[in-house]
Amino acid sequence: MKTYYYVHTGHRIGLDRFRRATTILRDLKEQNITLLCSDFRIAQIAEDFGVESCVGIDVVRNIPQIAHHGDKLIFDSDEANPIMLEDMKEFFSAFIHIDTAQVVVDKKYCEQKNKTIPLAFFYGDDDYEKDLEGFIPFLKEVDASVLLGFYYFLDFLDYLRDNIKNCYDFEDYDEVIQNSKVLITSSPQAVLENLASGGCPIYIQREDYTTSFNELFKELNIPIIKTNDVASLKQTLAGLETHKYYYSKQNTNKLTKLIKETLNL
Repeated sequence: MKTYYYVHTGHRIGLDRFRRATTILRDLKEQNITLLCSDFRIAQIAEDFGVESCVGIDVVRNIPQIAHHGDKLIFDSDEANPIMLEDMKEFFSAFIHIDTAQVVVDKKYCEQKNKTIPLAFFYGDDDYEKDLEGFIPFLKEVDASVLLGFYYFLDFLDYLRDNIKNCYDFEDYDEVIQNSKVLITSSPQAVLENLASGGCPIYIQREDYTTSFNELFKELNIPIIKTNDVASLKQTLAGLETHKYYYSKQNTNKLTKLIKETLNL
């Protein structure tokens, strides 16, 4: 009997679920859990995130090709309809469905560091439509650094570096998240990590992204801006000096405890 952890990842949905899964798996490293990703590219480098066993499976319906009846599954995705979820509960001896807006932040982001990056922009790990290009005039105006995501078009990189003074590669993610005083991003996970590090995140709500985090972000007094509302973004930046943020409780230990108890690990 084996235990698997499935996350929905890819060039149209980003890596937020993957990032929080790796945090959970590091806390459960002694349990020999195999991570399943719906993208082969990130699965190939999962070891760089401390994940010892990871398999790319392309689509969610391929899970039974890897797992066997009676195995255990942690499922972090909104892909499955109610019928599919019921089928999974019958197929696996133990099954946990991670909530979309579950707060999981690695303890490394809770370390207070000098904010050497005044303003950073991280659109997200996925930008298939090259939406970042539309922000470039604004980013040049406010002299923002840019963190590249995992999925981007190579032909866009030269254009971006010709227009932005400071561009950080995907591998610099931790450095930028921890060291940015202000972070503008459409990644809910990056928002929570930057906030934990003492930063001032501003969340861009993309039309193609879930709004599940909005209630939490409002409680934490995190500004939420619509994707194309640059005017509101400028106004929010101007008022950050007097803006008061609240901090989210760390739920990672509670979640890993729940996983262990539910799966009898």
